[in-house]
Amino acid sequence: MGIRIAIDRGGTFTDCVGNPGTGEIKDDVIIKLLSVDPLNYPDAPLEGIRRLLEIFLKKKIPRGQQLGTSKIEYIRMGTTVATNALLERRGSEGERLRCALVTTKGFKDCLIIGNQTRPNIFDLSAKRPDVLYESVVEIDERVTLEDYSEDSLGFKTDINLLNSNDSKNLVQGISGEAVRILKKPVELEVRSTLKLLYSTGIKSIAICLLHSFTFSDHEKLVAKIAKEIGFSHISTSSELSPMIKFVPRANSSVADAYLTPEIQKYLNGFESGLSNGIKSLSTDLNNSNLKGVSCEFMQSDGGLADAKQFSGLRAILSGPAGGVVGYSQTCYDSKNNIPLIGFDMGGTSTDVSRYGDGKFDHVFETVTAGVTIQSPQLDINTVAAGGGSRLFYKNGLFVVGPESAGSHPGPTSYRKGGPLTITDANLFLGRLLPEYFPSIFGPDENQSLDEKSVRTKFFLLTKEINKDNPQKQMTPEQVAFGFITVANETMSRPIRALTEAKGHIVQNHRLVSFGGAGGQHAVAIAKSLGITVVLVHRYSSVLSAYGMALADVVEEIQAPSSIVFSDDSRAIIEEKFNELKTKSRTKLLNHGFAESNIRFEQYLNIRYSGTDTAIMVPRGFKGGDWDFLESFNELHKREFGFIFEHKDIIVDDIRVRGIGSNSAVSDSSVDDQLDQLKKNDLIKVVSKHHIKFLKEVFFAEGKIMTPIYRLEELEIGTKLVGPCILADGTQTNVIEPGCEAILLKAHIFIKVENKSKNEINNIYAIDEEVKIDPILLSIFGHRFMDIAEQMGTSLQKTSVSTNVKERLDFSCALFDSNGNLVANAPHLPVHLGSMSKCVSSQAKLWKDKLSEGDVIVSNHPAVGGTHLPDITVITPKFHNEQIIFYVASRAHHADIGGILPGSMPPNSKQLYEEGAAIYSELLVTKGKFEEEKMIDLLLKKPSEFPGCSGTRCINDNLSDLRAQIAANQKGIELIQLLISEFGLKTIMSYMVAIQENSAKAVSNMLKIISKKFLGHEISAEEYMDDGSRISLKVDISSDKTIFDFSGTSQQVYNNINAPEAITYSAIIYCLRCLVAENIPLNQGCLKPIEIIIPKDSLLSPSVDAAVVGGNVMTSQRVTDVVLKAFNIMSGSQGDCNNLTFGTGGNDPKTGLYTPGFGYYETIAGGHGAASSWDGVDGVHTNMTNTRITDAEIFERRYPIILREFSLRKGSGGQGRRKGGDGVIRDIEFRIPVTCSILSERRVMAPYALEKGEPGARGINLWIKTIKDKAGKTISKKEINIGGKNTINADVGDHIIILTPGGGGFGKKDDSFSQNFNKSKNLKLERFGNGSMGNRLRIQETN
Repeated sequence: MGIRIAIDRGGTFTDCVGNPGTGEIKDDVIIKLLSVDPLNYPDAPLEGIRRLLEIFLKKKIPRGQQLGTSKIEYIRMGTTVATNALLERRGSEGERLRCALVTTKGFKDCLIIGNQTRPNIFDLSAKRPDVLYESVVEIDERVTLEDYSEDSLGFKTDINLLNSNDSKNLVQGISGEAVRILKKPVELEVRSTLKLLYSTGIKSIAICLLHSFTFSDHEKLVAKIAKEIGFSHISTSSELSPMIKFVPRANSSVADAYLTPEIQKYLNGFESGLSNGIKSLSTDLNNSNLKGVSCEFMQSDGGLADAKQFSGLRAILSGPAGGVVGYSQTCYDSKNNIPLIGFDMGGTSTDVSRYGDGKFDHVFETVTAGVTIQSPQLDINTVAAGGGSRLFYKNGLFVVGPESAGSHPGPTSYRKGGPLTITDANLFLGRLLPEYFPSIFGPDENQSLDEKSVRTKFFLLTKEINKDNPQKQMTPEQVAFGFITVANETMSRPIRALTEAKGHIVQNHRLVSFGGAGGQHAVAIAKSLGITVVLVHRYSSVLSAYGMALADVVEEIQAPSSIVFSDDSRAIIEEKFNELKTKSRTKLLNHGFAESNIRFEQYLNIRYSGTDTAIMVPRGFKGGDWDFLESFNELHKREFGFIFEHKDIIVDDIRVRGIGSNSAVSDSSVDDQLDQLKKNDLIKVVSKHHIKFLKEVFFAEGKIMTPIYRLEELEIGTKLVGPCILADGTQTNVIEPGCEAILLKAHIFIKVENKSKNEINNIYAIDEEVKIDPILLSIFGHRFMDIAEQMGTSLQKTSVSTNVKERLDFSCALFDSNGNLVANAPHLPVHLGSMSKCVSSQAKLWKDKLSEGDVIVSNHPAVGGTHLPDITVITPKFHNEQIIFYVASRAHHADIGGILPGSMPPNSKQLYEEGAAIYSELLVTKGKFEEEKMIDLLLKKPSEFPGCSGTRCINDNLSDLRAQIAANQKGIELIQLLISEFGLKTIMSYMVAIQENSAKAVSNMLKIISKKFLGHEISAEEYMDDGSRISLKVDISSDKTIFDFSGTSQQVYNNINAPEAITYSAIIYCLRCLVAENIPLNQGCLKPIEIIIPKDSLLSPSVDAAVVGGNVMTSQRVTDVVLKAFNIMSGSQGDCNNLTFGTGGNDPKTGLYTPGFGYYETIAGGHGAASSWDGVDGVHTNMTNTRITDAEIFERRYPIILREFSLRKGSGGQGRRKGGDGVIRDIEFRIPVTCSILSERRVMAPYALEKGEPGARGINLWIKTIKDKAGKTISKKEINIGGKNTINADVGDHIIILTPGGGGFGKKDDSFSQNFNKSKNLKLERFGNGSMGNRLRIQETN
């Protein structure tokens, strides 16, 4: 056995773990070195190998010479090369990385538009990351799917039954679906296009054509021609990621084309430092290198790949994946099957993952550095900035992160003038030991951590905080500990959400701590989460590198499918499994694995018909050979709380994960070791002579003289009782009072004591007379939001409709006894002010009439509703027969009746045409669900109006209402726990205080604005396309800022009337954007202002006025008016471009119902420019952020062809800053449909400020086919259908929506004063990656 080397090249440090070949942990050697140190060595991994070889071979090896590798068995590596290139948008040497995208005609802008959302709804600049490619070219080719899943007849084309004429253009795709070839590429044209691209110097291309996941012939042809021309790297989406969804697949292929050449460049440099290079096997012996060293790289999916096969797409989570493999291999016990939560806290990020059931959790679509990646990745979620998280006191709150001090300048203690960070707080409190920290700081790099500067800064910060809080004076230690406590709360919230969103109970897990800073926080976080065991590996600070030594080689292959799962389809699925296994096996055999060391994991990616959420189901999950159905039902029920009894189950993908086993952890498990120690009475309390020294450390109980131990000097079986600190050269582990630790062979086993009362009460004593404490206020901000988030998790799990379960189109919130908003999640702008209006209205209506067990339901615009599909369920919480608070959940129901399916008609004139209107009713009476009443209100009452139907999905309505009740009950239970912990008086006080805190932040912002406008009127008006005026005058001269909408037009006889709640929501949204800080969103935001809205106006219509357009259109224009009044930015498209089409429904003459389908989307447009930014192209703005359906999903579900989805060049207004361009969306119908458009800005153009030019108006075109008597098309007619209309489209007709552009800002070449919008630069990783990031994205883009 030779020398084994595993390396994790991180952003700051490179960790190396070497073993001489014994496999014994006692013989391991660990080396940590800087990843970039050009004065001493050119490449950190090569330098690490050199140092390890010196130790193992016991001889000096000079720097600069090639390293002999004959004694090395293998080198395994993880690297951040790919991640860094994505984050920095440049190569390792600062050079621009060049690649191009080749795609289908009509879709050149597909990655600029993406899913049309913006990353941060409160960032007025709408900043989005740049695309990776330098150029894009279109190929004139097109295929589409012949059938559509929403066909009520369920027709499926059988290729085998087609006549010869049809079969020329219809083929069967890889997924089994019929594919129609609309236009074949012309080779000569393709060659000409690619030659022109090649001549620009670009040598790496990504090819992604529509529907290539199932029909790859056209991609293969383009790739063949590209290879002949001489492109050095060609990434084809059909090979890299054969999964449906055009935009993620295109992004993935571009990422691969962008990153793989950079990785190959790095590998070439690395290989040049090895005397015999890297071993490679090839069927062509001339291209093989059998003398080289075996070198494998960690992939994002947790498997190793041969260095020569390592690609950019699979490299993005290379380093973090090693840590997940490390803890899963060393800490999981298959006998007790206790799941693990990985807590990896480093200097610049904190990552969380989960391991259970003996298998890795993978995600197949995630976002890294703003790029959507469609490829198997371990579900690793970045939840915080790590030890380098900066500490702020803002708006009366303690705030930790998300900004990081980074490695330069780093924390204050690093002696480079850096800011205060979590690391500094730990140092100040005695939790970080400078005695054991390397002396590498200061100008000569020979000084230890700077305790003096840290102490000085905390004293100054404490002085500032105490000045702001005279009622609650604190010591510097209390301030530092407060930041640590807030940091732990900040990290605990997403850990709980990540775990419980998948149906797991967080308390049933063990927490595994690793990373340089994990040991200082793990015990406190475990306490917060109710976890009773923390595991720390002896190599916790280098666990990612150690994990690579334990990892297996993986060859993963998958194929798309559209099969309905059944016993009849088993043979087809088995055949595909065998085909994929053969391919995977061949690759592993070529890698050098014996057949006996190869095993396979087999998966089906399956979902219920009519839903979007597929679950990757492993074979054998329930112990059977063909247990996919039982496993799917169990996994679906765990995550979503229910199963469908009679829906078809669709197989989307068939996946095989071939695993070549390298090694296995031979040590007995943690629990077996513990049992053996107990059985043999070998657990001994640590003796005093092992104490290295005593140090004063600050805990919740105050300052305690705490013993410090060196980890490597303690024997196996040593028991330590907290408080104490266990440290070695690379890690510091804090064992808090009341907890105990036992040393095992390779682990520290920490038993956590969870007290019933919150420990922070010990230090921030709660008096009979509650004095508001800024630390507790910060913590309660997190706790209140956590309650709202957990309500949302419950609602999603127990609902059944697609809108709630998959699109997460809901809000859950907590209110005080007057109905004032305390905490709201998720952040849906249109719900921010309106839910409070609803709850406060109901509180007044039901004053002194409610009993324990009553639940209210309402959706009426007159009492805080937005539009009728949004139904609000309100539950009061009683104490001594008095209501002390309310919880509420608002969910968008897919249908509640009215004149059209979906309950969003474009031409409604009266409220009853939009469906069931519930002013105020009891949904539950003293614990009894009022089902009959709800059936009457939703199904029977609406159908009594002319031309109207009752709800078309009553069962879904009732199920979702029950889910809303359950979510409310969850909220009440959680607040009861909070009351038990802190006392009712304290909770009530802090519910008020958190609102006052937001009021203070908004008030301060308004004071700043008032100085800018001193002596100037703040006013604006905007006109809707029908001539209706929205008028606003803002008075900021008094204590309260007055938003006066007097002068606004009367309500109108159409549906653009906006309930008062819409205006409140728009103002809260604008104020939150202007504050440009992450303040708690609650009723306090409105406290410093007064809103005047004239009755019976467009913004305060009568109770029977139609309002569906007000919710989606007028809300946008109110936002525009507010931003215009403050001169913030030019007008964005001011529109949602609501497009619907479908078939079936109730016949208006006969009343008979015909099955059909309905589709609804909103379409992006141009974003307004401002003094500090150009407008963004093709994005949703202001009060909406809705995702667009992916082109391939669109064509699979509906009988349409999306002919074009591109930017409308030149539609953005010109100016010193240019407005963003709108988009062109061209849809061709393949069957007759009814199509409606509800849009604005077709008459009134988006405004421009400071003499800029307005954005272009939108246009809605109907391309109508004119046919002869035989049905043959003889011509086409182009018809402008206006902003709001309904058409009956025939086969071959098109609807083309050209959306408005954004207004320009400033006259070209003019200078002007700096805009006072202080919107900060976008954090591209605001959501983090992994499933948690995906969930948050969906919440803000629904």
